[in-house]
Amino acid sequence: MNIKREKISPDNFFFQCSNCGNSQKISINNLIIKELPLLLDVDSPKLEEAYKRGHLKFYQNRFITALQFRKSVAKIEAGTMVCFSNKIHIIRGFPKIRRTLMLKEALESYFQGEVAVEEKMNGYNVRMAFLDNKIIAFTRGGYVCPYTTKKASEIMDLTDFFCDYPDLVICGEMLGTENPYVAHYYPEIGKLGFRIFDIREKITGKPLSIKKKNYLLKKYNLPPVRLFGLYTLSDAPVKILELVKNLGENGREGVVIKDPCMKIPPLKYTSSQAHADELIYAFKFPFDLGQSFFFSRVIREGFQSFEMNESTDEMRKRAQRLGESILYPMVETIKNIRANQVAGEDLVMEADSQEEVEEFLRYLRELGVVAVVLKYENGKAVIRKMHQSTTDKINNFLNGGLY
Repeated sequence: MNIKREKISPDNFFFQCSNCGNSQKISINNLIIKELPLLLDVDSPKLEEAYKRGHLKFYQNRFITALQFRKSVAKIEAGTMVCFSNKIHIIRGFPKIRRTLMLKEALESYFQGEVAVEEKMNGYNVRMAFLDNKIIAFTRGGYVCPYTTKKASEIMDLTDFFCDYPDLVICGEMLGTENPYVAHYYPEIGKLGFRIFDIREKITGKPLSIKKKNYLLKKYNLPPVRLFGLYTLSDAPVKILELVKNLGENGREGVVIKDPCMKIPPLKYTSSQAHADELIYAFKFPFDLGQSFFFSRVIREGFQSFEMNESTDEMRKRAQRLGESILYPMVETIKNIRANQVAGEDLVMEADSQEEVEEFLRYLRELGVVAVVLKYENGKAVIRKMHQSTTDKINNFLNGGLY
């Protein structure tokens, strides 16, 4: 059954369910009570409560009609999407990857045998899935991004892969200097690129092993993140510290440490330079992002300095980098606002038309992001994303307001 996209709401939406072989019309409320508990293995009262609280919400745009998990419910991750087409498709949310602060102790207590070490790259997390004969890009929160949906399929040919494996999901990172989320320079990427770090099953979210994943990526000529190698637990801590130090010195983020069979959730470990870059970004907008970014990055720096057994000089350089990451961007923002500017960041995106840019702005508004187009010419748009709380509070303090 084709679902009309116009004027649909939870109150008038009925889905032609054919999962069980018997077609029947079912409303959103009945779906939550009857169908989803079986599909997700979650008690219906928990799903009903999540729907009432807004943690599970009706979601619709020109790509899909779905239920979106805004927050985790029982074992179902935030960002999970229950999509309606000729049947119900479940795209599980990408699980949060925990972080180790002390490598040797964490790896020995967490893993068994050996570990695979892959590069963690600085971009934005995307899941690519096949629905209604279309390849669709879901962000970490489960939103369908029109820009990424278009660009990811231009960057890499996913058609043959999804024709053969329609029930798998490609998980990766959109990268480069010209994407409207996280602009970071990688010499091998340039303006825009994609790297795949996981392939997972749709309904369960279960990941393929490292070996099976890399076999499929090679078979379909799809771009993987860099695999540094497989290491024994005795060798891994020293190797990873060396890798991360080198990555940081080259402006790169860090590593993800995985069980080769992917039966144990992975861990991540990042460089001091990556922590500094995150703090620089956060303290450009201290009243929007600063507090939430600050404490965890400082804790990471303390443990990393200790584990690396840094000399007094090395520790002084780390402390200087940490302090400059906080103070310099904040003072620059205060100066800009004193000069009647606003706290904002300018993002560049490629677009074939003004309509494409406007669609992306509508998508940002869905996320609660205030943004305007500064210019559009020669197939590129410059978009300014506003950070209003920082602008308002700094203006208030500059005019004598009390803290």
